[in-house]
Amino acid sequence: MLHQFFKNYILPIATLSGGIIGVGFLALPYVALQVGFWPMIFYMILFTTLVTILHIMFGEISMHTPDFKRFPGFVEYHLGKTLGVVAFLLMIVGVYGTLLAYLIVGSQFLSTIFGGHTIIWALVYFLLAAILIMFGIRIISRIEFLGLVILLLALGIIFFSGFSHINISNFFISNFNPSVGGQISNLLLAFGPIVFSLWGTGLIPETEELVVRRKKVLKYIIIISTLIPAIFYTVFMVIILGVTGPETTQSALDGIKGLLGNGVISIAVFMGVLTTFISFVVQGHIFHQTLRFDLRLSPFFSFVLAIFPPLVLFLLGMTQFIGIVSFIGGPLLSIDAVLIVLMYLKITYRPAGREIRN
Repeated sequence: MLHQFFKNYILPIATLSGGIIGVGFLALPYVALQVGFWPMIFYMILFTTLVTILHIMFGEISMHTPDFKRFPGFVEYHLGKTLGVVAFLLMIVGVYGTLLAYLIVGSQFLSTIFGGHTIIWALVYFLLAAILIMFGIRIISRIEFLGLVILLLALGIIFFSGFSHINISNFFISNFNPSVGGQISNLLLAFGPIVFSLWGTGLIPETEELVVRRKKVLKYIIIISTLIPAIFYTVFMVIILGVTGPETTQSALDGIKGLLGNGVISIAVFMGVLTTFISFVVQGHIFHQTLRFDLRLSPFFSFVLAIFPPLVLFLLGMTQFIGIVSFIGGPLLSIDAVLIVLMYLKITYRPAGREIRN
């Protein structure tokens, strides 16, 4: 009984929520400093609601689409080949950018913990991730569950260690200055990183495949799995901004070194390594499956094409983390959102007699 509950509910939630939680949340305290804490809370509620709705829509689309297709295959199946090609090209840019962001931050964190050059740690990080990607979603989902538990424990340790250092006045400061045109730019600044941090449509087909003969609960699994990262991000943002205030850095963790000590920082950095690594594995696996099943490439060639280009880009010197996150979370995912709405409208007004898959 307990095993079935874990398999049918906990594991799918861990797969989706663990895959959503990635490197993007590290930028949120810095964004909150620029926008202002209370406007940032409003943006978190707003964008969490919108992303959750889009996730639910995509879950419904997934149940009306043949198995073993991924986002471009979904678009082609419901909207035609031309838009399918557009979706595939956008996905390539988005996935490579996302994997590159994980590789950048993950290698930096490993270098912080163990010392040594980031390029060496990038190669180690990449090699371990590549090995895990070969094992598929069943192994990955269990890794995500363990990673999610460790991540929440680490957050609890940081919270209790940093609680006494929180300064309430830090929640009322920001670098927002309307007199210099900050209003429009700060509004746009919040959009990209938040949406990037919450986006998880690529994991929904994988999650649906885990929910065997229980398609009716997929909607609730999607809602819970989207809210878990949103709550996690908000608590993390409160801790970091409350402790570091105007000294909050772009990667969030550097600013708390002098206040919380090396032990807590090691936990925080480990948290960063864990989340980026798990997300790299999951995203790499999804893209590998997309190339394999949607384009019908060989397993080996799809594997190489899925994960090696970000490593090449890293070695060529593309290491601008914030710019990558903002670009993916802004224009690229906005286009994906439009495509999801179009597909949802298409299945909503499908011809009578076309049933949901079981």
